[in-house]
Amino acid sequence: MKLSTKGRHAVTAMMELALQNKKGPVTLADISAQQSISISYLEQLFARLRQHGLVTGMRGPGGGYCLARPANEITIASILATVDDVSRREESANTAGGQMWVRLSNRIYDYLDSITLDDAVESLADDAQESLFGSDFRQTAA
Repeated sequence: MKLSTKGRHAVTAMMELALQNKKGPVTLADISAQQSISISYLEQLFARLRQHGLVTGMRGPGGGYCLARPANEITIASILATVDDVSRREESANTAGGQMWVRLSNRIYDYLDSITLDDAVESLADDAQESLFGSDFRQTAA
């Protein structure tokens, strides 16, 4: 499965919100600078994310966007479903090959639905720590 650019940017932007969550609202300009995504593209994505209740926007000085729910309640599948046609398929296929693709699609969706935004951010932090200190760091630090 290949994720669309729109889906990848939406997940990346949501991860940025989760990383900055304790600091308060995050502006699209900040996300744009951190992730190299154009502000106009982010505006389109965040309109959809807001409509689907994944983010809330605050206007005025100190405004920006925040997660609408805790990061451990937002799944990668829910983010992708907001901006792309990613969903669990319930229809039956007419051929054995078609049935296989429906089952595979459902397994991929279920997997993405099992990963929360919190999990993704934690994984990113683990990867960064490993790249800084080497793969033995986690074993010796524990």
